[in-house]
Amino acid sequence: MSKASSFIQEFKEFAVKGNMIDLAVGVIIGAAFGKIIDSLVKDVIMPVISFIIGGSADFSNMFVVLSRPEGYSGPETYQALTEAG
Repeated sequence: MSKASSFIQEFKEFAVKGNMIDLAVGVIIGAAFGKIIDSLVKDVIMPVISFIIGGSADFSNMFVVLSRPEGYSGPETYQALTEAG
């Protein structure tokens, strides 16, 4: 049996087991969950933070550096980061 036909046979066995369906369902649920979290942040959390800060701040270009490696001398602002690529 050639490698191509054995690959096809193994793929058929994999597909029949139902693992492919489980994987597809997991991917769809993951994508939906990502959209829910994105909507929650954009439509619920960020307006509250904007209200607390006082104003209609644009958070799309803001970021927080969680930790810098020792001796880091790279870009520090969002503009410098985008220019650096």
